[in-house]
Amino acid sequence: MPTIDDYKTFLETIRKHTGLDMLVPDADGLLTFRVDDEYNINLQFIEASGKILCFVEIATLPSDAGVAVYRDLLGGSLFGKDTAGGYFAMETESNTVIYNYMFDFDKAAADPENFVETLENILQLVDIWADRINGNLDGQSDDSKDDDASTVIPNQPSTLFFRP
Repeated sequence: MPTIDDYKTFLETIRKHTGLDMLVPDADGLLTFRVDDEYNINLQFIEASGKILCFVEIATLPSDAGVAVYRDLLGGSLFGKDTAGGYFAMETESNTVIYNYMFDFDKAAADPENFVETLENILQLVDIWADRINGNLDGQSDDSKDDDASTVIPNQPSTLFFRP
């Protein structure tokens, strides 16, 4: 089972390849970094399970958010259909919608480039969902599935870069 020291060593590898010097966890294995002044990506190492939980706050819902918003979030999360295997949660005091994705530590450590690529894909996914949520809040139904997260997320220029 991987340890917090293994996680720190893994993040050191990621730092070297991306230049993201802020990827240093606290004593509990949590780190947070801001991307494009828009999203905070949080990574939490869970030593008991050997997983890395990635979570990103997507939106804060008004207290009178309609059923369409919740229906879309729940429907999109069903079997990871529109969430690329992740899932949504909501912090009830602030009504903040949070996207969660679990990495298997051993798989992430075996392929750091894929780990970084997945983080980039998560950023694209949360952008899609932020737009979907805002569309539902504005009362606009989005019948188009062109931006559906169940499709392969295109490889686009992104914020994080892996340098071999």
